[in-house]
Parts: sequence; C-alpha cells; structure tokens
Amino acid sequence: MELASPAAVAARLDETGYLADDALATVAFLALRMQRPLLLEGEPGTGKTALAEALAQSLDLPLVRLQCYEGIDATQALYDWDFPRQILHLRALEAAGGTDVEEAEKSLYDARFLLARPVLRALQDSPAVLLVDEVDRADDEFEAFLLEVLSTYQVTIPELGTVRAATPPIVVLTSNRTRELHDALKRRCLYHWIDHPGPEREVEILRSRAPEVAETLRRQVVELVQQLRARDDLQKPPGVAETLDWARSLHHLGTTEIDLEAAAATLGALVKYREDSERVRHALDQMLRP
Repeated sequence: MELASPAAVAARLDETGYLADDALATVAFLALRMQRPLLLEGEPGTGKTALAEALAQSLDLPLVRLQCYEGIDATQALYDWDFPRQILHLRALEAAGGTDVEEAEKSLYDARFLLARPVLRALQDSPAVLLVDEVDRADDEFEAFLLEVLSTYQVTIPELGTVRAATPPIVVLTSNRTRELHDALKRRCLYHWIDHPGPEREVEILRSRAPEVAETLRRQVVELVQQLRARDDLQKPPGVAETLDWARSLHHLGTTEIDLEAAAATLGALVKYREDSERVRHALDQMLRP
C-alpha cells in the first residue's frame, strides 16, 4: 500500500502504537517512495527495531529478520541445503534402483531441498520488510555482501539460477554504532539517527503502548528515567523498552505513586547490569527521598 506523505506514514505507524516524530516519518516515507534501504543508528532501546516491526504491521507485510552477529557470513543470510533430506532422497533412489548417477546428483539440488535464510526469503516473499538487525556486529566481508544484494535485489544460486525480487523489499538496517559502517553501505541507504525521546514524547509513547498505566505513574516513571539517562556512569542507560517494562511492572504491583520500596522491587525491569543496579538504587534513593 502506497502512503502519500510523511504525515500518512506517521498516522499508520501511530495505529500500531509507534510514535514517529516528523524527521523519522519523513525519512521512512522517502525510503518507501524511493525504494531505498533505511539505515537507523542510535543507542540501544531507542526504537530502531520497533520501527521495522511497526512498518511491517502498518503495511500488512511479512517481517523477515536477519539478526547479525560476529562471524556471520553469506550462508547464514542466504541459503543452505537440507543435508538430512538429501541423504534420505539418495537412499530412496538407491532402493528404487536403476537411477543414473549424474541425474541422481542433479536431483539433490532441487528447490525442495533448499533452506531459504532471511535475505533469500525476503527476495522470494517480497513485498516484505527485511530487517537487518545490528549490522555493526558483522564484519567488513558481510557488509560487502549486503551491499551487493541491496544494489540489485537478486542473488544467484549456482545450482538453481538467479532469484530476483519482483518488488524490492523494504529494507531496514539497524546499528548501535559499536563500530563505524563503511561509506559504501551508508551511501546505498537513507540515514537517520534515532535519539532517546524527550520527556513529553516518552510520556506519549507510554500512553500509547501501556494505556493501563495511570497518568501520574507514567509521568513519574518518565521523569526518573530521563534523570537516569543524563548520568554518565551507567553501562547501559535505560531505553524506551525499559521505560515500558518498568511502568508495567510498577502497575502490576498495584503502585500508583513510586516510592523507594516499589522502585527497588522492580529494578530488574529497568537496568540489566549489576553495577548499574547499585548505582541506580543509590540514585533513586536520592531522587525519591522525602
């Protein structure tokens, strides 16, 4: 479905519970209209992955996710052969007898034995949303592979031929900027940096995503989280996902107004490192002290 303007993109995302500001809605609109990959960078927890999920939901398209990691290569992204089924097939041919060896070998590389990995699946199933998550975790060689695929939206399988997307998939790449991506990949994409939301926008996000949480509690949670993010001694400052988890946790405990006891009991929803827990516990003690 074609969306006519950035405002239309923002409205459709809003229906899924994702609140995009004007700049993000505009770059998403341009990526859709120009059929260009969208590269999102930012701190963990700022909503990069959630945007791809919201785009797929709002456009009623399948979401195909490729989670990158150190050492990932083209095989994990493209395809593999179903070796156990190929062996069973060979045994069946042997049992039947009279099969030409060359023909038997050819039959092993039939499409029915192909295991499509995310990139190939996105090309086959397009229109679809392909999420390449945390691309900064991969190495230079994998970046070069991605660049080639994103330039042509096709891959060649030697045994079967070329698979070309009838419609280019909507591609969203995310990076936490643990390393710099190469300029060649960046040039292929439209780029946007996603920052942590300001207080009012974060309250709006909570209102949209966690409507069961009381307004007073929402505002208290956001105020405290915003203060914690301003600190420079946390290994991982809480993102929007942690804000949501913390607000919901407090709500489920029946909390209507945050006190130190409720905050300490739900700290596991807010921070994920032991050292951060100690620092945040001390900070909340100062913030919540009467």
